[in-house]
Amino acid sequence: MLVILHLFALFLLVGLGFYVFVADPRKRANQTFAAFIAFLAIWTTKDLVFWNFYPRDSTAGWWVSASFITALLMQYAMVVFAWVFPQNARTPRRRAAVLFAPGLVFIPAALVGLLCVKAGFDSGRFVIELTILAYAFAAYVYLLFFFGAVILFQKYRRFKGSQQGQQVGAIIWGLAITGILKTLANLVLPYFGYFELLPFSAILVLPGVLIYAYAILNFQLFSFQTALNQFRLFPLTYKVAISIAAVAVISFGVFQIPIVWWAFRNGMDAEAWRRYLVFSVITALIPNLVLLLLVLRTVSRPLQRITLAAVEVAKGAYGTEVDLRKSNDEIGLLADSVNEMSRKMASDIDELQRLNDQLIHAEKLAAMGTLAAGVSHEVNNPLASISSLVQMLRSQEGHSPETREKLKMISEQINRITQVTRDMTNFARSRPAAKTNVDVNAVIKTALRLASFDKTFQDISVITELAEGLPTVFADEDQLQQVFLNLFLNARDAMTGNATLKPEQGRKSHHLADCMLTVKTSKTGDSISIEIADTGIGIETAAVGQIFDPFYTTKPAGKGTGLGLAVCYGIITAHGGRIAVESGYFDGTKFVITLPIDH
Repeated sequence: MLVILHLFALFLLVGLGFYVFVADPRKRANQTFAAFIAFLAIWTTKDLVFWNFYPRDSTAGWWVSASFITALLMQYAMVVFAWVFPQNARTPRRRAAVLFAPGLVFIPAALVGLLCVKAGFDSGRFVIELTILAYAFAAYVYLLFFFGAVILFQKYRRFKGSQQGQQVGAIIWGLAITGILKTLANLVLPYFGYFELLPFSAILVLPGVLIYAYAILNFQLFSFQTALNQFRLFPLTYKVAISIAAVAVISFGVFQIPIVWWAFRNGMDAEAWRRYLVFSVITALIPNLVLLLLVLRTVSRPLQRITLAAVEVAKGAYGTEVDLRKSNDEIGLLADSVNEMSRKMASDIDELQRLNDQLIHAEKLAAMGTLAAGVSHEVNNPLASISSLVQMLRSQEGHSPETREKLKMISEQINRITQVTRDMTNFARSRPAAKTNVDVNAVIKTALRLASFDKTFQDISVITELAEGLPTVFADEDQLQQVFLNLFLNARDAMTGNATLKPEQGRKSHHLADCMLTVKTSKTGDSISIEIADTGIGIETAAVGQIFDPFYTTKPAGKGTGLGLAVCYGIITAHGGRIAVESGYFDGTKFVITLPIDH
């Protein structure tokens, strides 16, 4: 029965220490608690061996020495824990060196047997006779115990009323329970000749240890939420430890027990030992291979795949992802992070390319604006003189009808040139935007009302799907109205046959009843989205990337300057938005504008 209790205590201590340490390996309190548990596990192993297996008379001396040394090491760990918990503070090294210095004397003294005169059994009863040095050793151990308790009590008063104060208070209770039980079993009762609780000394500390662990883990050691968290993130250390333990236990039951029975069934002679050693070595290869496969499957192969994916990303294959089965350990998190990083890099590269294209386009607009301003200035002055002379000639009498017709044609062409130069001047002149909080739906309605004054536009079916309750945008209302009106009139031209068509293609819509303009607004994330779609001829795929370039137009000669969409592009980008086009021959055209919401 005693050996079962010792084994139970040993396994519980090892499991508890491992659990607390892995919960946060970098936290000093968890590290110190793990060290304390390790010393306590040594104490339990010492009692397990002494009280259950070896001749106790001949080994009582080393048991006493080991008990004193292990008790001292546990108090060292307890004092360090009191220093670092709960703030995760550093250990004061100089103070620790002074406080722990007596151990340099006591530990060697215990190793050479200077702590007891006699230890063993007399008539079945355990007896022990200690030296004065042993009492000094015990006094030093209790000094450390009370020193650590005082530090924790001071911290309890400092953090009283908080969760940290509750944690420290629980640990003080655990210290009190452990100190009382250990003192009764190891000192008080043996002083009166009652040694029956000595074999149970290691078991008596378990309640205090459970309280320590419970407090360190924020009172969540036994909570359902903690169990769920452990399953959500099941550390790789757990997996490896469980794999090793499982393989060891299974191989012991499957191989070692049958080999021992087969080898020693006729006695423990040399031949039996030879059989046992040979077949134990052979069968040991199987669990080792199993462990190797588990490690390869759990650690090596996933890391290799992550490495290959990282190398591909480093070579420029942005967006490459790790082909790995999802797992809830550190490798699984690493793989998810690498995949997310790769996807984000691919997205960022695309965004950089878009910004670069936008910058190039802006540079083109700036250059064309400068050129347009110069050309307009140089052309307008002589053009005004020519226009004046033509008006004078037209006002004179005596011209033949043919001459008057020619003068009229000259005047019309001058007006065309004047319109072109006016467009170029407007394109070059970038007036500052008068931005206010603007209702996009209201601007669209105004632009549609202005477009409806056009006789041809009145024959087009207009469908509006304007989302209600849209947030406002910080923009220049007049400039936005200019953009929408330009797009509406472009859609009119595309649907009523004013766009350039190849002779063999003809016109998409032969009847005005087929012409339909759809305007939609919606909220998308932190932006307002405006879609303007028509059922017109559409734009050739090769030309889609050029329609925002200055002076590029699909309209017939004399019907457009190619500056309208360039101006629209400049206005939208100046407002921090985007304008894109989706089109193809005979598929209609859809412009998508996004504008940031005013926060």
